[in-house]
Order: sequence, then structure tokens, then C-alpha cells
Amino acid sequence: MDFNTLLFEKNEGIGVLTLNRPKQLNALNDELLQELSDIMDVIAADKEVKALIITGGSKVFAAGGDIAFMSTADFLSAESFITMCNQAFDKVAKLEIPVVAAIAKMALGGGCELSVCCDIRIASEGTIFGQPEINLGIIPGAGGTQRLQRLLGVGWGKYITMLGEPFDTDTAFRIGLVNKVVPLDDLMTEAMRVANALAAKSPVALTALKKSINYGVNVDLNSGLLYEQKTFASLFATEDQKEGMKAFLEKRKPVFKGC
Repeated sequence: MDFNTLLFEKNEGIGVLTLNRPKQLNALNDELLQELSDIMDVIAADKEVKALIITGGSKVFAAGGDIAFMSTADFLSAESFITMCNQAFDKVAKLEIPVVAAIAKMALGGGCELSVCCDIRIASEGTIFGQPEINLGIIPGAGGTQRLQRLLGVGWGKYITMLGEPFDTDTAFRIGLVNKVVPLDDLMTEAMRVANALAAKSPVALTALKKSINYGVNVDLNSGLLYEQKTFASLFATEDQKEGMKAFLEKRKPVFKGC
């Protein structure tokens, strides 16, 4: 499948998806969002891909929504656009395999919201983050008032979205928006290291873990604990559980099959 705004490659179980609108700083328009939705379907169906890295390359992650594209939108076209955006982002967030964001230089607006859809975020030194929508007379529409709050808490979520001010990697790391900060030259190396470490885990257990966490943040504690309990018990009916514990007792690395 050929794409105009994305690049995708896979190697030894690791998929690398690169946003590819460099002249527009990877700004999100309808074409990119449709292609992102389509490639997520392809990746979800590809059992060879054990972990996914999403990046924008070494110059920018994503500068946000394409303002030139959005500036002429009316109510209906704006709703259509943001619906398309959320459909694509939901597919990233709900992908059963782990997703690592490798973020360089800039992640603003929709770019920041896309990174929050990923499970783990690694940023290069000097990267700028922010949700500047309020400065344009609008609000974040692809998770900035929802996923961001769940990740960082309401206090930081309101501070970031209400002020609309950019902030640096040190702040992003301190508040928990990114998990690790590395030099730019090491960004993809570290992202690949993390992706390979994730790919080596039991696929069935890792999928169950991700689903359990995602379910828990949207329900009350007792419901989440019950879901976790049932999921924990269900994994004892898998071959991976038998292999993992046998390998531990035999002091060797497990060979997981994902079943």
C-alpha cells in the first residue's frame, strides 16, 4: 500500500511509521489522517509486527493541525475533520501491540495529542511541546482535554491547555508527559531498544496488560480491579504463561509464542 504522507517499514517484528509532510512540519490534514487510519488497520492485521514506533523524523514530530487547511472550515467541515482525526487517533491508542513515540524538536497541538495516544514517549533534548489551540480561539479536539488530563492530571492539563504556552523537554519529563529524554542522535536508537524489549515479551500478556490499563483509567477502582483479577487468571490458560514460568525456573530466556 502506497501513501503520500506516511512512510512505513518493518524489520524483525518492529514497525516504524514516519509522518512525512516535511514542508508542512508534518501538520495534520485530512489526507494524512485518512492514511493514518488506513495504515493502523494494516498494522493491526499484521501478526509479524510486535511493536510500533511512530516518529516524524529528526526535524519535527508534528506541528499540529494544518492551520491553512482549517482556517476556512465551517461548523460541519470542522466536525468532519476532527471526527476523522479522532477515528485515526483512537486506532493508535487501541492498537493491541505497544506503541512508542519517538519525538524530535516539536510536538504541538495535534502532534502532542498524537504522542499521548502512544504507550511510551521518548523525546530528544530541546523538543518543544504544547497545546496552543486556545490562542487560535478554539480548544484541543483530539484528546487534549481528555487523554492529556488522564495522563497528567487535571491540574497540569488545565495549565497546559488554558495558557496555550509551549514548554520544553525538561518540563515534559518532570510532569510525566515523556518517559525519557535523550540526545537527538540517540532518539531512534533508544526507541528501537525499547521497541525490541517490548517485542520480546509475551504478546498475549502484553496485550492483556495494555487492555487492562486502558480499561482501568475509564472506570471506577473496583471495576478496574475486578477486570485486572479476571485478566490475571485468564493468562494461566495460555502457553506463554507456562513457558515464562518454566523458563524462569530453568534460568533461561523464555521463548514466547503469543498463545
